[in-house]
Amino acid sequence: QVQLVESGGGFVQAGGSLRLSCAASGHTFSISGMGWFRQAPGKEREIVASIRWDGARVYYADSVKGRFTISRDNSKNTVYLQMNTLKPEDTAVYYCALDRSFGLSVSADMFDYWGQGTQVTVSS
Repeated sequence: QVQLVESGGGFVQAGGSLRLSCAASGHTFSISGMGWFRQAPGKEREIVASIRWDGARVYYADSVKGRFTISRDNSKNTVYLQMNTLKPEDTAVYYCALDRSFGLSVSADMFDYWGQGTQVTVSS
């Protein structure tokens, strides 16, 4: 059974930073694509960033380009999302997800497993 556990969410003022982590177990993390998604109240879940199994390719939503960085440490079975210059519109529950394919996926329906989510709240 694959388990994804997010951590690092919290409350921060606009302009601040947070680093999310997602620890994976139960699957060969090092050959899996990973992604971060978010869902704000009343809105659909949207992709934030994704990273290929080897870290060689990444994708960012336009809304976070230049502010967020996705990375992974395959020796620790962990994927990270460094979030800088946070804005109130970044407020959402953030989810990590695992994609068993070798490609770089950006659509939620391409991901096979999901974490429970971590709340990020950015005050103005």
